[in-house]
Amino acid sequence: MKIGFDAKRAFQNDTGLGNYSRTLISSLAAGFPEHQYYLFAPKKTDMYNAPGLPVILPEKTWHRWFKSAWRSRYVVKDLQRHGIDIYHGLSHEIPFGIPGSGVKSVVTMHDLIFERYPAQYNPIDVFTYRRKARYACDQADKVVAISEQTRQDLITWYHTDPEKIAVVYQSCDPAFAVPHTETDIQAFRTRCQLPAQYFLYVGSVIERKNLLGIVTAMNTLKGSVDIPLVILGNGSGYKKKVKEYVNANGLSQQVIWLNEQERLPNSVLPLLYQGAEALLYPSLFEGFGIPILEALWSGTPVITSHGSCFGETGGNAALYVDPLSSADIAAAMRRVLAEPSLVEDMRRKGWEHARLFTPEKCAADMMKVYNSLNK
Repeated sequence: MKIGFDAKRAFQNDTGLGNYSRTLISSLAAGFPEHQYYLFAPKKTDMYNAPGLPVILPEKTWHRWFKSAWRSRYVVKDLQRHGIDIYHGLSHEIPFGIPGSGVKSVVTMHDLIFERYPAQYNPIDVFTYRRKARYACDQADKVVAISEQTRQDLITWYHTDPEKIAVVYQSCDPAFAVPHTETDIQAFRTRCQLPAQYFLYVGSVIERKNLLGIVTAMNTLKGSVDIPLVILGNGSGYKKKVKEYVNANGLSQQVIWLNEQERLPNSVLPLLYQGAEALLYPSLFEGFGIPILEALWSGTPVITSHGSCFGETGGNAALYVDPLSSADIAAAMRRVLAEPSLVEDMRRKGWEHARLFTPEKCAADMMKVYNSLNK
């Protein structure tokens, strides 16, 4: 088969959707070399060293000027020209006009958070996301949901045919599964001026992800548990709100905004995770929650929320809390510090559960989706 990918995120996004794209494409190329893979991208960058795969860029002058129009519609002509059998939109959309082109299409739907929390988005963005996502779910030959939670949301919100949806769990960078020595971790801490003990938060600093719930829990623990929180993530309005709370409650020395110090390369993130006491992830809702999986692979205990997709991602390895209860979050933080046997059990179960989400398994399950369309 000739399989094409919407590779915009692979070359231009260095976080969630980009990591998903890069990991999946590389895993498919390594595990199923009998097929041909083509990366269709508005531009090529050094963010992704594609493993010997052809990168197809817009050729016509006006396509290069209007890259978004090429990607969302006119790329179909290039798919036909290269004889692509299946085109995979890796992030919520497929090109308009691909039905009837002779090219089968697959779309990965990560979540419908913009439908659940539209007030947290720009109204124009919600309109755009909805238009593209509805079209993709209606017109794609197969829809891939990254969790059962997302599958149920597609059925509920868009009435997508359940028979059309395949749940293919995502994976993460295999580097998180490589253990590092305490010497290496300590050297990393020293370079980044991190304390010997810290809790970790990874994610955008937005209302839904509930960083304010974490710092409120820290305030209730003040005086008895004063371990700092390291934050890897950024934001704007909600970040300002969190900072105001931190400053008003005398927590400024206990909160480390890592992004304000330097931009960490992805290669050192396993060290950041492996040096933490626990990952704190009391989000209100996610499509999958990739930091949870990164932590499980890293042997880092996870404190996350009841509900949403979190039980799928964390399995029996995480401590689950009511994200709206700062007392519940604080109690879980205290347990991680006070119960070494619990932590050891969480590490063991986390490693076992993480093996359900290997890059190889993700690639194999995705290939089953492609094969179902190539009959």
